[in-house]
Amino acid sequence: MSVTTVTEDAPLLERIRNNPRPAMLWLAGFALLLVLEIGALATALVDFAIAFSNAIPGGNPGMEFLTGLLDAAKQIPTLLSRETIPNQGYDANGVDKVIQPKNGSPRYIFNGPWKSTFMGLSPKHAWLLRVGLVYAYSFLFIGWLVRGYFVFRKHYRYADWTPRDDVVNRLRSHRWGQFGFLIVVMFLTLALFAPALGPTTVDQNIKRPYEHTVQYFDTQTDSVQEVAVGTANLAAASDGAGSKNTGPWEYDQYSRFHPFGTLPTPGKDLFTFMAAGARISLFIGLVSIGISGGLAAIFGLLTAYYKGLVDLAVVIAGDSIMTIPQLLLLILVSVVFAQHWLSDIYNGGFLIALIFGFTGWPFLWRAVRGPAFQVAEQEWVDAARSYGQRATSTMKKHMLPYILGYLLIYGSMTLGGIIIGTSALSFLGLGIEPPTPEWGRAISMGQGYVATQSWHISFIPGVLIVLVVTAFNAMGDGIRDAIDPKSGGGDAGSEVAAAGGGGG
Repeated sequence: MSVTTVTEDAPLLERIRNNPRPAMLWLAGFALLLVLEIGALATALVDFAIAFSNAIPGGNPGMEFLTGLLDAAKQIPTLLSRETIPNQGYDANGVDKVIQPKNGSPRYIFNGPWKSTFMGLSPKHAWLLRVGLVYAYSFLFIGWLVRGYFVFRKHYRYADWTPRDDVVNRLRSHRWGQFGFLIVVMFLTLALFAPALGPTTVDQNIKRPYEHTVQYFDTQTDSVQEVAVGTANLAAASDGAGSKNTGPWEYDQYSRFHPFGTLPTPGKDLFTFMAAGARISLFIGLVSIGISGGLAAIFGLLTAYYKGLVDLAVVIAGDSIMTIPQLLLLILVSVVFAQHWLSDIYNGGFLIALIFGFTGWPFLWRAVRGPAFQVAEQEWVDAARSYGQRATSTMKKHMLPYILGYLLIYGSMTLGGIIIGTSALSFLGLGIEPPTPEWGRAISMGQGYVATQSWHISFIPGVLIVLVVTAFNAMGDGIRDAIDPKSGGGDAGSEVAAAGGGGG
Protein backbone atom coordinates (compact mmCIF):
# COMPACT_ATOMS: atom_id res chain seq x y z
CA MET A 1 0.00 0.00 0.00
CA SER A 2 1.47 3.33 -1.11
CA VAL A 3 1.07 6.52 0.87
CA THR A 4 0.92 9.86 -0.92
CA THR A 5 3.20 12.42 0.69
CA VAL A 6 2.59 16.09 -0.03
CA THR A 7 5.25 18.60 0.91
CA GLU A 8 4.60 22.20 1.90
CA ASP A 9 5.94 23.55 -1.37
CA ALA A 10 3.75 21.24 -3.46
CA PRO A 11 1.62 22.95 -6.16
CA LEU A 12 -1.99 23.66 -5.32
CA LEU A 13 -3.27 21.09 -7.85
CA GLU A 14 -1.27 18.38 -6.11
CA ARG A 15 -2.77 19.35 -2.76
CA ILE A 16 -6.25 19.18 -4.28
CA ARG A 17 -5.59 15.73 -5.74
CA ASN A 18 -4.57 14.57 -2.27
CA ASN A 19 -7.85 15.87 -0.75
CA PRO A 20 -10.30 16.52 -3.61
CA ARG A 21 -13.67 16.48 -1.83
CA PRO A 22 -13.80 20.08 -0.42
CA ALA A 23 -12.57 21.56 -3.70
CA MET A 24 -14.96 19.49 -5.81
CA LEU A 25 -17.94 20.48 -3.67
CA TRP A 26 -17.04 24.15 -3.95
CA LEU A 27 -16.44 23.91 -7.71
CA ALA A 28 -19.78 22.14 -8.17
CA GLY A 29 -21.60 24.96 -6.40
CA PHE A 30 -19.66 27.57 -8.39
CA ALA A 31 -20.46 25.83 -11.69
CA LEU A 32 -24.15 25.66 -10.78
CA LEU A 33 -24.29 29.37 -9.97
CA LEU A 34 -22.48 30.17 -13.21
CA VAL A 35 -24.74 28.00 -15.36
CA LEU A 36 -27.86 29.68 -13.96
CA GLU A 37 -26.82 32.99 -15.54
CA ILE A 38 -24.43 31.90 -18.31
CA GLY A 39 -26.82 33.18 -20.99
CA ALA A 40 -26.82 36.70 -19.55
CA LEU A 41 -23.02 36.67 -19.16
CA ALA A 42 -22.45 35.44 -22.72
CA THR A 43 -24.84 38.05 -24.14
CA ALA A 44 -23.12 40.87 -22.26
CA LEU A 45 -19.66 39.78 -23.48
CA VAL A 46 -20.76 39.52 -27.12
CA ASP A 47 -22.55 42.88 -26.89
CA PHE A 48 -19.29 44.38 -25.65
CA ALA A 49 -17.37 42.85 -28.58
CA ILE A 50 -19.94 44.14 -31.08
CA ALA A 51 -19.73 47.65 -29.60
CA PHE A 52 -15.98 47.66 -30.31
CA SER A 53 -16.32 46.05 -33.73
CA ASN A 54 -18.90 48.59 -34.89
CA ALA A 55 -16.36 51.37 -34.35
CA ILE A 56 -13.58 49.84 -36.49
CA PRO A 57 -12.99 52.08 -39.53
CA GLY A 58 -13.90 50.45 -42.83
CA GLY A 59 -16.13 47.84 -41.26
CA ASN A 60 -15.38 44.54 -39.58
CA PRO A 61 -15.34 41.31 -41.57
CA GLY A 62 -16.12 39.35 -38.41
CA MET A 63 -19.35 41.24 -37.66
CA GLU A 64 -21.53 38.56 -39.23
CA PHE A 65 -19.94 35.96 -36.96
CA LEU A 66 -20.44 38.15 -33.88
CA THR A 67 -24.08 38.77 -34.79
CA GLY A 68 -24.66 35.04 -35.11
CA LEU A 69 -22.88 34.49 -31.82
CA LEU A 70 -25.14 37.06 -30.16
CA ASP A 71 -28.25 35.31 -31.46
CA ALA A 72 -26.91 32.01 -30.13
CA ALA A 73 -26.11 33.58 -26.74
CA LYS A 74 -29.65 34.92 -26.45
CA GLN A 75 -30.98 31.39 -26.92
CA ILE A 76 -29.10 30.07 -23.88
CA PRO A 77 -31.59 29.64 -21.02
CA THR A 78 -31.12 32.10 -18.18
CA LEU A 79 -32.99 31.64 -14.93
CA LEU A 80 -33.34 35.25 -13.80
CA SER A 81 -34.52 36.96 -16.99
CA ARG A 82 -37.56 38.96 -17.98
CA GLU A 83 -38.64 36.04 -20.18
CA THR A 84 -38.72 33.75 -17.15
CA ILE A 85 -40.40 36.31 -14.86
CA PRO A 86 -42.22 38.75 -17.17
CA ASN A 87 -43.59 41.93 -15.63
CA GLN A 88 -45.03 43.62 -18.71
CA GLY A 89 -48.75 42.93 -18.91
CA TYR A 90 -52.13 44.63 -18.73
CA ASP A 91 -55.13 44.80 -16.42
CA ALA A 92 -57.95 42.78 -17.97
CA ASN A 93 -60.48 45.29 -16.58
CA GLY A 94 -58.58 48.45 -17.43
CA VAL A 95 -58.15 51.40 -15.09
CA ASP A 96 -60.01 50.75 -11.84
CA LYS A 97 -59.72 54.26 -10.40
CA VAL A 98 -58.26 57.63 -11.30
CA ILE A 99 -57.17 59.97 -8.49
CA GLN A 100 -57.13 63.56 -9.71
CA PRO A 101 -55.63 66.09 -7.26
CA LYS A 102 -56.59 69.75 -7.58
CA ASN A 103 -53.08 70.80 -8.53
CA GLY A 104 -51.27 67.86 -10.02
CA SER A 105 -51.35 64.94 -12.40
CA PRO A 106 -53.80 62.03 -12.19
CA ARG A 107 -52.81 58.76 -10.55
CA TYR A 108 -54.03 55.50 -12.08
CA ILE A 109 -55.08 52.58 -9.87
CA PHE A 110 -55.26 49.02 -11.25
CA ASN A 111 -56.65 46.06 -9.31
CA GLY A 112 -56.38 43.27 -11.89
CA PRO A 113 -56.77 40.53 -12.90
CA TRP A 114 -53.48 40.81 -14.81
CA LYS A 115 -52.66 39.17 -18.11
CA SER A 116 -49.24 38.27 -19.59
CA THR A 117 -47.39 38.75 -16.28
CA PHE A 118 -45.67 36.10 -14.20
CA MET A 119 -48.32 33.94 -12.50
CA GLY A 120 -50.85 36.76 -12.92
CA LEU A 121 -48.98 39.05 -10.52
CA SER A 122 -49.25 42.80 -10.92
CA PRO A 123 -46.37 44.35 -12.91
CA LYS A 124 -45.07 45.90 -9.68
CA HIS A 125 -44.92 42.63 -7.77
CA ALA A 126 -43.57 40.64 -10.72
CA TRP A 127 -40.80 43.21 -11.14
CA LEU A 128 -40.03 43.20 -7.40
CA LEU A 129 -39.80 39.40 -7.45
CA ARG A 130 -37.33 39.43 -10.33
CA VAL A 131 -35.23 42.20 -8.77
CA GLY A 132 -35.18 40.42 -5.42
CA LEU A 133 -34.06 37.14 -6.98
CA VAL A 134 -31.33 38.85 -9.04
CA TYR A 135 -29.89 40.57 -5.98
CA ALA A 136 -30.18 37.38 -3.93
CA TYR A 137 -28.24 35.55 -6.66
CA SER A 138 -25.61 38.28 -6.72
CA PHE A 139 -24.98 38.17 -2.98
CA LEU A 140 -25.03 34.36 -3.01
CA PHE A 141 -22.39 34.38 -5.75
CA ILE A 142 -20.18 36.80 -3.78
CA GLY A 143 -20.69 34.72 -0.65
CA TRP A 144 -19.70 31.56 -2.47
CA LEU A 145 -16.47 33.19 -3.68
CA VAL A 146 -15.68 34.16 -0.08
CA ARG A 147 -16.44 30.60 0.98
CA GLY A 148 -13.91 29.42 -1.59
CA TYR A 149 -11.22 31.42 0.18
CA PHE A 150 -12.06 29.79 3.50
CA VAL A 151 -12.10 26.32 1.88
CA PHE A 152 -8.59 26.99 0.61
CA ARG A 153 -7.54 28.34 3.99
CA LYS A 154 -8.88 25.33 5.88
CA HIS A 155 -7.97 22.44 3.59
CA TYR A 156 -5.19 23.47 1.20
CA ARG A 157 -3.01 26.02 2.97
CA TYR A 158 -0.27 24.61 5.14
CA ALA A 159 0.36 27.75 7.17
CA ASP A 160 -1.86 28.00 10.23
CA TRP A 161 -1.71 31.77 10.01
CA THR A 162 -0.70 34.39 7.44
CA PRO A 163 -0.94 38.20 7.56
CA ARG A 164 -3.89 37.96 5.14
CA ASP A 165 -5.92 36.36 7.95
CA ASP A 166 -5.64 39.52 10.02
CA VAL A 167 -6.63 41.63 7.01
CA VAL A 168 -9.76 39.53 6.46
CA ASN A 169 -10.65 39.57 10.15
CA ARG A 170 -10.36 43.36 10.31
CA LEU A 171 -12.56 43.69 7.20
CA ARG A 172 -15.21 41.49 8.83
CA SER A 173 -15.50 43.95 11.72
CA HIS A 174 -15.21 47.20 9.74
CA ARG A 175 -18.82 48.44 9.52
CA TRP A 176 -18.10 51.52 7.40
CA GLY A 177 -16.17 49.45 4.90
CA GLN A 178 -18.92 46.81 4.88
CA PHE A 179 -21.50 49.51 4.13
CA GLY A 180 -19.40 50.64 1.17
CA PHE A 181 -18.95 47.07 -0.04
CA LEU A 182 -22.70 46.44 0.18
CA ILE A 183 -23.57 49.49 -1.93
CA VAL A 184 -20.78 48.75 -4.42
CA VAL A 185 -22.07 45.19 -4.91
CA MET A 186 -25.58 46.56 -5.47
CA PHE A 187 -24.20 49.03 -8.03
CA LEU A 188 -22.24 46.29 -9.81
CA THR A 189 -25.35 44.10 -9.87
CA LEU A 190 -27.39 46.95 -11.32
CA ALA A 191 -24.80 47.38 -14.08
CA LEU A 192 -24.18 43.72 -14.89
CA PHE A 193 -27.84 42.66 -14.76
CA ALA A 194 -29.31 45.85 -16.21
CA PRO A 195 -31.34 44.06 -18.93
CA ALA A 196 -33.06 41.86 -16.33
CA LEU A 197 -33.54 44.53 -13.66
CA GLY A 198 -35.28 47.16 -15.79
CA PRO A 199 -39.09 47.11 -15.88
CA THR A 200 -38.72 47.38 -19.66
CA THR A 201 -35.87 47.03 -22.15
CA VAL A 202 -33.49 49.66 -23.47
CA ASP A 203 -34.46 48.76 -27.03
CA GLN A 204 -38.18 49.29 -26.35
CA ASN A 205 -37.88 52.26 -24.04
CA ILE A 206 -34.90 54.24 -25.36
CA LYS A 207 -33.53 53.15 -28.73
CA ARG A 208 -36.55 52.16 -30.85
CA PRO A 209 -39.75 52.97 -28.95
CA TYR A 210 -41.88 53.31 -32.10
CA GLU A 211 -40.93 49.85 -33.34
CA HIS A 212 -42.51 48.17 -30.32
CA THR A 213 -46.04 48.14 -28.96
CA VAL A 214 -47.64 47.69 -25.56
CA GLN A 215 -51.04 46.15 -24.83
CA TYR A 216 -53.67 47.76 -22.60
CA PHE A 217 -57.38 47.33 -21.91
CA ASP A 218 -59.41 50.21 -23.33
CA THR A 219 -62.53 50.74 -21.19
CA GLN A 220 -64.18 52.87 -23.89
CA THR A 221 -64.11 50.10 -26.50
CA ASP A 222 -64.15 47.32 -23.88
CA SER A 223 -61.32 45.52 -25.68
CA VAL A 224 -57.57 44.99 -25.61
CA GLN A 225 -55.73 47.55 -27.73
CA GLU A 226 -52.13 48.11 -28.78
CA VAL A 227 -50.24 51.38 -28.81
CA ALA A 228 -46.68 52.20 -29.87
CA VAL A 229 -44.32 52.44 -26.91
CA GLY A 230 -43.20 55.88 -28.10
CA THR A 231 -46.80 57.14 -28.07
CA ALA A 232 -47.38 55.66 -24.60
CA ASN A 233 -44.17 57.30 -23.37
CA LEU A 234 -45.34 60.71 -24.59
CA ALA A 235 -48.57 60.32 -22.64
CA ALA A 236 -46.69 59.24 -19.48
CA ALA A 237 -43.97 61.91 -19.59
CA SER A 238 -43.13 63.92 -16.48
CA ASP A 239 -43.14 67.57 -17.51
CA GLY A 240 -43.30 69.39 -14.20
CA ALA A 241 -46.30 71.46 -13.23
CA GLY A 242 -49.62 70.64 -14.84
CA SER A 243 -51.40 67.42 -15.66
CA LYS A 244 -48.48 65.37 -17.00
CA ASN A 245 -46.39 63.52 -14.46
CA THR A 246 -45.64 59.89 -13.62
CA GLY A 247 -43.83 59.82 -10.30
CA PRO A 248 -41.92 57.08 -8.48
CA TRP A 249 -43.81 53.86 -7.73
CA GLU A 250 -46.71 54.76 -10.00
CA TYR A 251 -48.50 53.22 -12.97
CA ASP A 252 -49.22 55.14 -16.14
CA GLN A 253 -52.56 54.98 -17.98
CA TYR A 254 -51.31 52.00 -20.01
CA SER A 255 -50.81 49.91 -16.84
CA ARG A 256 -47.01 50.10 -17.02
CA PHE A 257 -45.19 50.29 -13.68
CA HIS A 258 -42.42 52.87 -13.21
CA PRO A 259 -40.31 52.34 -10.02
CA PHE A 260 -38.48 55.67 -10.39
CA GLY A 261 -41.09 57.48 -12.45
CA THR A 262 -40.50 58.76 -15.97
CA LEU A 263 -38.30 61.32 -17.68
CA PRO A 264 -39.54 64.48 -19.44
CA THR A 265 -40.79 64.24 -23.01
CA PRO A 266 -40.55 61.70 -24.57
CA GLY A 267 -41.26 60.04 -21.19
CA LYS A 268 -38.77 57.17 -20.97
CA ASP A 269 -38.75 54.97 -17.88
CA LEU A 270 -36.20 56.39 -15.42
CA PHE A 271 -35.22 53.10 -13.75
CA THR A 272 -34.43 51.47 -17.11
CA PHE A 273 -32.43 54.58 -18.03
CA MET A 274 -30.48 54.46 -14.74
CA ALA A 275 -29.76 50.71 -14.96
CA ALA A 276 -28.36 51.03 -18.48
CA GLY A 277 -26.42 54.14 -17.44
CA ALA A 278 -24.81 52.22 -14.56
CA ARG A 279 -23.32 49.81 -17.09
CA ILE A 280 -21.76 52.74 -18.98
CA SER A 281 -20.34 54.23 -15.77
CA LEU A 282 -18.91 50.87 -14.73
CA PHE A 283 -17.30 50.32 -18.14
CA ILE A 284 -15.65 53.74 -18.09
CA GLY A 285 -14.49 53.32 -14.49
CA LEU A 286 -12.96 49.86 -14.93
CA VAL A 287 -11.17 50.67 -18.21
CA SER A 288 -9.76 53.95 -16.88
CA ILE A 289 -8.67 52.42 -13.56
CA GLY A 290 -7.09 49.52 -15.43
CA ILE A 291 -5.04 51.94 -17.55
CA SER A 292 -4.07 54.38 -14.79
CA GLY A 293 -3.45 51.61 -12.25
CA GLY A 294 -1.25 49.70 -14.68
CA LEU A 295 0.79 52.79 -15.53
CA ALA A 296 1.06 53.77 -11.85
CA ALA A 297 2.35 50.31 -10.93
CA ILE A 298 4.90 50.27 -13.75
CA PHE A 299 6.22 53.75 -13.04
CA GLY A 300 6.17 53.16 -9.29
CA LEU A 301 8.32 50.04 -9.63
CA LEU A 302 10.72 51.65 -12.14
CA THR A 303 11.27 54.79 -10.07
CA ALA A 304 11.79 52.82 -6.86
CA TYR A 305 14.18 50.32 -8.43
CA TYR A 306 16.31 52.64 -10.57
CA LYS A 307 15.79 55.98 -8.74
CA GLY A 308 17.88 58.90 -10.00
CA LEU A 309 17.09 60.16 -13.49
CA VAL A 310 14.26 57.68 -14.00
CA ASP A 311 12.47 58.98 -10.91
CA LEU A 312 13.11 62.58 -11.94
CA ALA A 313 11.70 62.00 -15.44
CA VAL A 314 8.52 60.40 -14.09
CA VAL A 315 8.12 63.16 -11.48
CA ILE A 316 8.34 65.83 -14.19
CA ALA A 317 5.94 63.98 -16.50
CA GLY A 318 3.47 63.29 -13.69
CA ASP A 319 3.54 66.83 -12.33
CA SER A 320 3.05 68.24 -15.83
CA ILE A 321 -0.07 66.12 -16.34
CA MET A 322 -1.41 66.97 -12.88
CA THR A 323 -1.21 70.70 -13.61
CA ILE A 324 -3.71 70.34 -16.48
CA PRO A 325 -7.34 70.72 -15.30
CA GLN A 326 -8.75 67.27 -16.00
CA LEU A 327 -12.31 68.38 -16.65
CA LEU A 328 -11.21 71.02 -19.17
CA LEU A 329 -9.04 68.44 -20.91
CA LEU A 330 -11.98 66.04 -21.04
CA ILE A 331 -14.16 68.72 -22.62
CA LEU A 332 -11.43 69.65 -25.14
CA VAL A 333 -10.69 66.08 -26.22
CA SER A 334 -14.41 65.20 -26.39
CA VAL A 335 -14.99 68.09 -28.80
CA VAL A 336 -11.86 67.48 -30.90
CA PHE A 337 -12.54 63.73 -31.27
CA ALA A 338 -16.31 64.10 -31.70
CA GLN A 339 -16.13 62.73 -35.27
CA HIS A 340 -13.31 60.23 -34.68
CA TRP A 341 -13.97 56.48 -34.74
CA LEU A 342 -12.82 56.22 -31.11
CA SER A 343 -15.89 58.22 -30.11
CA ASP A 344 -18.11 55.55 -31.67
CA ILE A 345 -17.06 52.88 -29.15
CA TYR A 346 -19.77 52.86 -26.49
CA ASN A 347 -20.93 56.20 -27.92
CA GLY A 348 -17.94 58.06 -26.51
CA GLY A 349 -17.51 55.97 -23.37
CA PHE A 350 -14.23 54.38 -24.45
CA LEU A 351 -12.74 57.77 -25.37
CA ILE A 352 -13.64 59.16 -21.93
CA ALA A 353 -12.09 56.08 -20.28
CA LEU A 354 -8.86 56.62 -22.22
CA ILE A 355 -8.69 60.26 -21.12
CA PHE A 356 -9.32 59.40 -17.48
CA GLY A 357 -6.77 56.57 -17.65
CA PHE A 358 -3.91 58.52 -19.23
CA THR A 359 -4.47 61.64 -17.11
CA GLY A 360 -5.19 59.88 -13.81
CA TRP A 361 -2.09 57.70 -13.43
CA PRO A 362 0.05 60.42 -11.73
CA PHE A 363 -2.38 60.54 -8.79
CA LEU A 364 -2.22 56.77 -8.27
CA TRP A 365 1.54 56.77 -8.86
CA ARG A 366 1.97 59.36 -6.08
CA ALA A 367 0.05 57.00 -3.78
CA VAL A 368 2.30 53.97 -4.48
CA ARG A 369 5.64 55.77 -4.93
CA GLY A 370 6.38 55.93 -1.18
CA PRO A 371 5.57 52.26 -0.46
CA ALA A 372 7.54 51.22 -3.55
CA PHE A 373 10.62 53.09 -2.29
CA GLN A 374 10.21 51.48 1.14
CA VAL A 375 10.07 48.00 -0.34
CA ALA A 376 13.02 48.72 -2.65
CA GLU A 377 15.20 49.29 0.44
CA GLN A 378 14.41 45.90 1.99
CA GLU A 379 17.11 43.27 2.37
CA TRP A 380 15.46 40.70 0.13
CA VAL A 381 15.47 43.13 -2.81
CA ASP A 382 19.19 43.80 -2.27
CA ALA A 383 19.77 40.06 -2.04
CA ALA A 384 17.94 39.47 -5.33
CA ARG A 385 20.12 42.10 -7.00
CA SER A 386 23.33 40.65 -5.59
CA TYR A 387 22.43 37.20 -6.91
CA GLY A 388 22.02 38.65 -10.40
CA GLN A 389 18.23 38.29 -10.69
CA ARG A 390 16.76 40.23 -13.58
CA ALA A 391 15.26 43.60 -12.68
CA THR A 392 11.86 42.67 -14.11
CA SER A 393 11.75 39.47 -12.03
CA THR A 394 12.72 41.33 -8.87
CA MET A 395 10.07 43.97 -9.40
CA LYS A 396 7.40 41.40 -10.24
CA LYS A 397 8.10 38.87 -7.48
CA HIS A 398 9.46 40.95 -4.60
CA MET A 399 8.07 44.48 -5.05
CA LEU A 400 4.74 44.38 -6.90
CA PRO A 401 2.82 42.38 -4.23
CA TYR A 402 3.60 45.05 -1.65
CA ILE A 403 2.15 47.99 -3.57
CA LEU A 404 -1.02 46.25 -4.77
CA GLY A 405 -2.74 47.06 -1.47
CA TYR A 406 -2.29 50.79 -2.02
CA LEU A 407 -3.43 50.48 -5.65
CA LEU A 408 -6.56 48.71 -4.49
CA ILE A 409 -7.29 51.38 -1.88
CA TYR A 410 -6.79 54.44 -4.03
CA GLY A 411 -8.19 52.79 -7.15
CA SER A 412 -11.52 52.16 -5.42
CA MET A 413 -11.60 55.76 -4.21
CA THR A 414 -10.74 57.08 -7.68
CA LEU A 415 -13.65 55.19 -9.24
CA GLY A 416 -16.07 57.52 -7.48
CA GLY A 417 -14.36 60.56 -8.98
CA ILE A 418 -14.56 59.02 -12.44
CA ILE A 419 -18.30 58.47 -12.05
CA ILE A 420 -18.73 62.11 -11.03
CA GLY A 421 -16.56 63.30 -13.92
CA THR A 422 -18.50 61.25 -16.45
CA SER A 423 -21.78 62.56 -15.06
CA ALA A 424 -20.48 66.13 -15.19
CA LEU A 425 -19.62 65.77 -18.87
CA SER A 426 -23.05 64.35 -19.66
CA PHE A 427 -24.66 67.15 -17.65
CA LEU A 428 -22.85 69.62 -19.92
CA GLY A 429 -24.03 67.76 -23.02
CA LEU A 430 -20.59 66.27 -23.77
CA GLY A 431 -19.03 62.84 -23.45
CA ILE A 432 -21.61 60.09 -23.82
CA GLU A 433 -23.70 60.72 -26.92
CA PRO A 434 -27.50 60.39 -26.89
CA PRO A 435 -29.51 58.23 -26.87
CA THR A 436 -27.06 56.18 -24.77
CA PRO A 437 -28.25 56.62 -21.16
CA GLU A 438 -26.00 58.24 -18.57
CA TRP A 439 -26.77 59.44 -15.04
CA GLY A 440 -25.54 62.98 -15.56
CA ARG A 441 -27.87 63.44 -18.54
CA ALA A 442 -30.86 62.51 -16.37
CA ILE A 443 -29.86 65.22 -13.88
CA SER A 444 -29.52 67.70 -16.73
CA MET A 445 -32.96 66.82 -18.10
CA GLY A 446 -34.60 67.30 -14.72
CA GLN A 447 -32.84 70.42 -13.46
CA GLY A 448 -35.74 72.62 -14.53
CA TYR A 449 -38.27 70.49 -12.64
CA VAL A 450 -36.65 70.32 -9.18
CA ALA A 451 -39.31 72.55 -7.58
CA THR A 452 -42.23 70.84 -9.35
CA GLN A 453 -44.07 67.56 -8.97
CA SER A 454 -41.45 66.03 -11.30
CA TRP A 455 -38.70 66.47 -8.70
CA HIS A 456 -37.70 62.81 -9.07
CA ILE A 457 -36.00 63.31 -12.45
CA SER A 458 -32.92 65.01 -10.99
CA PHE A 459 -33.24 64.01 -7.34
CA ILE A 460 -33.03 60.22 -7.73
CA PRO A 461 -29.98 60.18 -10.06
CA GLY A 462 -28.28 62.79 -7.85
CA VAL A 463 -28.82 60.75 -4.70
CA LEU A 464 -27.59 57.58 -6.42
CA ILE A 465 -24.40 59.31 -7.62
CA VAL A 466 -23.67 60.58 -4.10
CA LEU A 467 -24.43 57.15 -2.61
CA VAL A 468 -22.24 55.22 -5.05
CA VAL A 469 -19.31 57.66 -4.77
CA THR A 470 -19.55 57.55 -0.96
CA ALA A 471 -19.66 53.75 -1.10
CA PHE A 472 -16.46 53.49 -3.15
CA ASN A 473 -14.73 55.83 -0.69
CA ALA A 474 -16.05 53.84 2.28
CA MET A 475 -14.87 50.58 0.74
CA GLY A 476 -11.45 52.14 0.15
CA ASP A 477 -11.36 53.27 3.81
CA GLY A 478 -12.22 49.75 4.91
CA ILE A 479 -9.50 48.18 2.77
CA ARG A 480 -6.97 50.75 3.98
CA ASP A 481 -7.78 50.17 7.66
CA ALA A 482 -7.71 46.40 7.17
CA ILE A 483 -4.35 46.42 5.42
CA ASP A 484 -2.87 49.20 7.53
CA PRO A 485 -4.43 49.48 11.00
CA LYS A 486 -1.84 52.17 11.82
CA SER A 487 -2.83 54.34 8.84
CA GLY A 488 -3.06 57.34 11.13
CA GLY A 489 0.61 56.91 11.94
CA GLY A 490 3.34 54.36 12.37
CA ASP A 491 5.07 52.19 9.85
CA ALA A 492 2.45 51.77 7.16
CA GLY A 493 4.87 50.20 4.75
CA SER A 494 5.46 47.19 6.97
CA GLU A 495 1.75 46.48 7.21
CA VAL A 496 1.31 46.75 3.45
CA ALA A 497 4.23 44.41 3.03
CA ALA A 498 2.62 41.97 5.43
CA ALA A 499 -0.61 42.10 3.47
CA GLY A 500 1.23 41.20 0.31
CA GLY A 501 2.95 38.22 1.88
CA GLY A 502 1.64 35.03 3.28
CA GLY A 503 1.91 31.33 2.88
CA GLY A 504 0.55 29.67 -0.24
